Amino acid sequence: MISIMSCLIQPIFENGKTHHLKKDDVLFRANDAVTSMHFVVDGTIDLIRHSQTGIKLILQRAEPNQVLAEASAHSDSYHCDAVATQPTVLKSITKRNFLSILGKDPAVNLAWLKHLSSVVQTARYRAEIRTLRTVSDRLDAWSDFRSGLPPKGQLQNLAEELGVSREALYRELARRRAAKTE
Repeated sequence: MISIMSCLIQPIFENGKTHHLKKDDVLFRANDAVTSMHFVVDGTIDLIRHSQTGIKLILQRAEPNQVLAEASAHSDSYHCDAVATQPTVLKSITKRNFLSILGKDPAVNLAWLKHLSSVVQTARYRAEIRTLRTVSDRLDAWSDFRSGLPPKGQLQNLAEELGVSREALYRELARRRAAKTE
């Protein structure tokens, strides 16, 4: 999240309700009514949609200091599931309160708009990565976008984000390691 966004939005959630989720806990499901906005304090939570063909699509990976499911601020119901990928702490306030604060403070509203623009850019980049044909090309594009690979324990999440099997990702990483040693 851009720093101005963090300093202006984070305080909105300071007195919010705290939620502690364990790995694989579900915060909300697709079609649940949107009543709250959520801010990730610690951990990671994914917004997941399952395609008609059974493919699991990660629409957002919300990490510390990020608002989860930003578009839900202007929706009656969620369009995906929110699942913790590790122990996660969230702060929540009512959607009504969140929108009221945005309406009263032009600086916060502008920071929110800038943040939403960056979210759209990230979503478009993720979509572009998924159009690439090879695991190698997808991995290169993701690595360029994120400035490197995630730590070892997060590689299975990377496979999901790239839209490839874990095995295909691990084969590509092994191929790259072997090429480095030659």
